[in-house]
Amino acid sequence: MSDPTSASGTQPLLQPVRLGALELPNRVVMAPMTRSRATNAELAPTALHATYYTQRAGAGLIISEGTWVSPDAIGFINVPGIYTDAQTAGWAEVTESVHAAGGRIISQIGHVGAVSHPDHLGGRLPAGPSAINPREMSFTPDGPKDTVTPRALTAAEIATTIGTYRQAAANARRAGFDGLEIHAQASHLVAQFLNPRLNQRTDAYGGSSEKRAQFLFDVVDAVSSVWGSDRVGVRLSPYWRREPAFTADAGMLADYDLLLKRLGDTDLAYLHLLGPEPHAGTDDVFTAFTRFRTHYRGAVIANLGFTQATGNELLERELADAVSFGAPFIANPDLVDRFTHGHPVAAGDRDTYYAGGEEGYTDYPTVTGS
Repeated sequence: MSDPTSASGTQPLLQPVRLGALELPNRVVMAPMTRSRATNAELAPTALHATYYTQRAGAGLIISEGTWVSPDAIGFINVPGIYTDAQTAGWAEVTESVHAAGGRIISQIGHVGAVSHPDHLGGRLPAGPSAINPREMSFTPDGPKDTVTPRALTAAEIATTIGTYRQAAANARRAGFDGLEIHAQASHLVAQFLNPRLNQRTDAYGGSSEKRAQFLFDVVDAVSSVWGSDRVGVRLSPYWRREPAFTADAGMLADYDLLLKRLGDTDLAYLHLLGPEPHAGTDDVFTAFTRFRTHYRGAVIANLGFTQATGNELLERELADAVSFGAPFIANPDLVDRFTHGHPVAAGDRDTYYAGGEEGYTDYPTVTGS
């Protein structure tokens, strides 16, 4: 059941907040979630995407699923991009529909780097910061496959890649989004650059914690030149664990401490930070966000396994400014209303998370059945 204060409009999750230039009527953010519904050759969002996001327009802020900045960025099937005119036009229909319903939506843009696979790239090797296999899985048209040893990006290719982020940011603005989030979490390209196990470069983009972070700062500068930093967020996962490359050990966490301090000078709208896995325990999660607050002075959106009760508690402790919810928004398009009125939160059908089509995507009912 829900929090005992759920019927009260005074619960922190339901209070308005300003994140940079973004004015949110509540602090319940819809997290970016891959849903694999772009089942067309253009990898463009469709009317189905517009319906899905519009159903969830009660969120204080919607963050779109991660979208590819270029064909080289692709690492998962049926995920839309934002690098072509057709994709941009599809997203424009999404944002227009969400805005007509009174919502706010920003675009998350990203690149998988070395965790792509030749099957996504016409047989070409993927590229990462160094020629080191991240030993992850890539979801290809033929099913999950082990990653391969990538090429190391050249300096010229890094500059080109940063340019694709800038162009994607311009496309997102053209599509009518309210802002932009840089995908820098999990095992994707930005996180690869930040990781000393995968980034063993000796140029301006590797060799020290500061240099490993340079790619992210260059991307921030590129997209901020389009949007202004007060409409740009960055999503990071310091506690991400995926052996053998991603271990969240003391050295990596110390690097992230330094990174958060440096990002405090960029005047971003927010940092979207993932805590430890929920099974780590509530105390560990709150300890992590206390640590984040110590190092980052700007606005924070907290993510990963929060409930209405723990989300409210985190906000009451002033350890974050908003809380994002992923899975709860899948089966509860009216999640904010459920929090407001104390209705139970429904569980989603995991078998349909990536299945394609309306089932498990746009067919979840609201409490009122409308």
